[in-house]
Amino acid sequence: MRNDPSILHVDLDAFFAAVEQRDKPSLRGKPVVVGGIGLRGVVSTASYEARRYGVRSAMSTAEARSRCPHAAYLGTRFEVYRATSQAVMAQMRALSPLVEPLSLDEAFVDLAAAGLSNLTVDDVEAISNDLKAAIKEASGGLTASVGAGTSKLVAKIASDLDKPDGVVVVPAGTEAEFLAPMQVTVIPGVGPATAQRLSMAGVRTVGDLQQLDLDELVRQVGSAHGSSLYRLATASDDRAVVSDRETKSVSVEDTFETDIIDRSLLSAIGDRMAHRVAERLQKAQLSGRTVTVKTRMHDFTTHTRSSTLAGPTDDPRVIARVARRLLEDSDISGGIRLLGVGVSSLADWIQDDLFTESEDEELPVEVVELPERSRDRPAGYYPGQDVVHTQYGEGWVWGSGRGRVTVRFETAQTPPGPVRTFAVTDPELTKRVLHVTEDDKLAETSQDGTNE
Repeated sequence: MRNDPSILHVDLDAFFAAVEQRDKPSLRGKPVVVGGIGLRGVVSTASYEARRYGVRSAMSTAEARSRCPHAAYLGTRFEVYRATSQAVMAQMRALSPLVEPLSLDEAFVDLAAAGLSNLTVDDVEAISNDLKAAIKEASGGLTASVGAGTSKLVAKIASDLDKPDGVVVVPAGTEAEFLAPMQVTVIPGVGPATAQRLSMAGVRTVGDLQQLDLDELVRQVGSAHGSSLYRLATASDDRAVVSDRETKSVSVEDTFETDIIDRSLLSAIGDRMAHRVAERLQKAQLSGRTVTVKTRMHDFTTHTRSSTLAGPTDDPRVIARVARRLLEDSDISGGIRLLGVGVSSLADWIQDDLFTESEDEELPVEVVELPERSRDRPAGYYPGQDVVHTQYGEGWVWGSGRGRVTVRFETAQTPPGPVRTFAVTDPELTKRVLHVTEDDKLAETSQDGTNE
């Protein structure tokens, strides 16, 4: 453990929504919801104005609309978010050579790697406020919340305590006291099932967890998990900040336009996903041992099932076969709205498949051809999309339908602008598209949870 709070966790506040409010002056101070905008859409990010109405990430867009019908519902612009993220990460790297990005909007920063030592709480608060000011200037006005502590665990938890635009520094030696009153679910790895088992043992806060001895904790949740929770409950977290995070899994998932209850159709879709996962593994020269199937039910409950092979593989037939077996064990009554197939426990080498029986190797895996669904935005206009008009200049789509598109002409550098409506075929109106990489598309699938 460190002797001073020299690990920062920097978290941009309501990142996607904040970028949209930055670039669309008429939305500043108003509820904004970013994500899937169709009937099957899922919320990626809600502005703080929308959160006051109960809108949150991973909520269905339909429920969000019922809670906050007057919000602006916008599709994602990942190319813009990525560019903003790069500008923010550059400010963190200017402070320290050791930055560990966790996503587009959060990262750990190691102050010790910058040669800073014997830091007091006041020192770290001053450094954090200077970093926040640099981020705000580089990003065009976005705010960030910063947590600081002697470990990654404490820093990450601290960054969430004074949002938005706050700084929380946990002094060295006070970590256990800091964590004690919090719900036990703040500890990584304590999900609903583990929390329920702990609750049956009278453990609801981290302080309760700190009172258990290791043997009792192992009896409640198992050896490996119990040992980890025992350490984390007292903030005994010696994980280093690392600049390059290894890929931990490769996966593909899709949200369906209607809930699917046909098991044979789900198996066919799973086979296609398995082949796409294998293609990505092969392209990255990776293999994996653990195959996982993720299902999200009609009521938004999510289940995952995994199976681990004797050795790593990138064979699409093996992945498809395991995925199909896992899917056969899944309850699909009521319908599935999302299906995903992934491979983890990755390696950079391939072992002969010890899972497949020899007679199976000679039989091809049947793959049912299904219509491809584009992972790009639809051909028409969608709310939030950047456009440009030869007469009015740059703007964004306010809404579209019935052959018409309504545009508000404004940018981050202008005051709220006028609204005009055009035919979707108007030759003077065109989409303004930045370069989108494959990583952007993958990130969109991961964050949005839908392709609408």
